[in-house]
Amino acid sequence: MIRAAWKEITLTPRFELGTSKGAINARTVWYLIAWHADRPEVRGIGEAALFPGHSKEFPAEVKTKLLELCLDTSNWRERLNGDLVEVPSVRFAVEQCLKDLDASGSKMLYPSAFTLGQHGILINGLVWMGDKSTMQQRIREQIDKGFTTVKMKIGAIGIEDELALLKAVRSEFSTKDITLRVDANGAFDARSAPDVLKRLADLDVESIEQPVPPGLYEVMEELCASAPLPIALDEDLIGLNTRDAKSDLLDQVKPQRIVIKPSLVGGWAAAEEWIALANERKIGWWITSALESSIGLNAIAQWTATLATHGAQGLGTGNVYANNIPCPLVAARGELRYRPELEWDLSRIIS
Repeated sequence: MIRAAWKEITLTPRFELGTSKGAINARTVWYLIAWHADRPEVRGIGEAALFPGHSKEFPAEVKTKLLELCLDTSNWRERLNGDLVEVPSVRFAVEQCLKDLDASGSKMLYPSAFTLGQHGILINGLVWMGDKSTMQQRIREQIDKGFTTVKMKIGAIGIEDELALLKAVRSEFSTKDITLRVDANGAFDARSAPDVLKRLADLDVESIEQPVPPGLYEVMEELCASAPLPIALDEDLIGLNTRDAKSDLLDQVKPQRIVIKPSLVGGWAAAEEWIALANERKIGWWITSALESSIGLNAIAQWTATLATHGAQGLGTGNVYANNIPCPLVAARGELRYRPELEWDLSRIIS
């Protein structure tokens, strides 16, 4: 018999995380913890990390589902394809929790050369929004750390200043040295986006994520049809939880890329469905974390290491927290690596 409990933890960023939708100064995540009654010392852990402003779920809904799951553990696997489909972060927490329990609570969810420490995952360096001088400093820090793909969030301080920052990078580094990506988080509209896209293309920016707000499918369709650089759908994927809805989006908009965040689209199974649909249509994709703690990031990273990925993935968010869960994941020299000699410290979750 499986027993379960859940726990809420608030994570504190090392600095204010600026986005076009406002600053993030704290992040709440929830852990689902399960154990067999006859082996209470072995705990499986999964993380539910909805993203306010992006996820379709609400914290109260997440806590209600976690409470239900803890009261009745007999039907978790059936519920993965039932009511939990509409609560993606909780669905992913259940996937993680069951797999970790099967792995005797080792957090070794997908053993591979990655978990043996033999191979890393190529990741981009993320430049959070700030004032112009702060962002300039952050770009330099990412390049000095060894990142060859730098993703900069745009849409908050003014496009002229943002383009000037990108131009400064491109004047110093060619496309062979540094790949530039930008993430607009829907900051532009139908009138402003075409000019922004052209000017980004002139700077050899590799791609732009979500130039206009989600739900503007006809606008996005027109942008993708005439885009001078690849457009990646991001927030538009969130809330589309059926195969038909996913297919309809890709067939209508015809994006060049999609950005898949397992915590926000419903976990590994849902993410693999997005990958399969994208591959069928020759649409590029990459995997991105969504400010999870080490538990969620570990689940995403180990799974990503088993995929046929191309280019840098967006898995470099583990270092943003001052009070993250200590774990074997380390981001260095443009890669995320698993260092098996380092140990987990789960005392804040299991106490």
